Amino acid sequence: MLDVDGPIASPITRTIAIPGITSSIVALANLGVPVVFNTGRSDAFLRDEVVKPLLVGGLSPDARVFGICEKGAVWFGVTMKNFSGINVDHTVELPTAAVDALRELVESTYADAMFWDATKRAMVSVEQRTDVSSSDYLDAQGRFEADAYALLQRLGLRVQFGAERSAPEVDYRIDTTIISTDIESVTLGKDLGARRALGLLEASGPLPHVWRTVGDSRSDYAMADFLHREGYDVAHVDVRPADGIPEVPYRVVTEGDLIHDEAGAAFLEHWVRELAA
Repeated sequence: MLDVDGPIASPITRTIAIPGITSSIVALANLGVPVVFNTGRSDAFLRDEVVKPLLVGGLSPDARVFGICEKGAVWFGVTMKNFSGINVDHTVELPTAAVDALRELVESTYADAMFWDATKRAMVSVEQRTDVSSSDYLDAQGRFEADAYALLQRLGLRVQFGAERSAPEVDYRIDTTIISTDIESVTLGKDLGARRALGLLEASGPLPHVWRTVGDSRSDYAMADFLHREGYDVAHVDVRPADGIPEVPYRVVTEGDLIHDEAGAAFLEHWVRELAA
């Protein structure tokens, strides 16, 4: 179960920059290993930047590969055998008035540092422009998030900062990453994505008992947290451990000094060697 930004797609180019990642995922999926992309990205991004390279790389039409997007709000089967359309949970969408006001804020005040992700179906995301330095973006990001919080409060929405467990009276959160800000329902998260994944896999064949989850942020641990609570044998692969490894009741794996997609590539290559032997 793979987060996309960081372990798979480069946080700099926002694409799969290491060709071996594509070939390793294809090899594992064609060997019968279920693969789930559990991401905050949109289905359009996953289709264009991940699925298309996999199909070109020889992904079998029978492979059990699924996409969980927008932290559980959108889901679909990747291959011909499992694709039955794009599923959207419309109950978690932000109100239209809030979406329109946030887009106006981005495009009128912050367009020199970030852009509006028009491909999102249920959540709001703004992302660092690739021609803007990280320091300049992070400065603008902090000001944008403060303005967005005030805007949402004026609209009467109950909102909080951060992805930690929400108070009962909060409906939405502002979640910060190193290249983006997500504004979303508090019901969304990588644990919801994992729950969706199990439902998709159960409908397509046997459920695996052993899992490896892979991510680059603390919120990605929620995948492994959920699977552990459900009784699965899980270990989490952290490709950015410098942010701090939390105390968890399962094994955490790192790839030495490698980080981001280089660590993701090493992890995938290891399992191709192990399972193809």
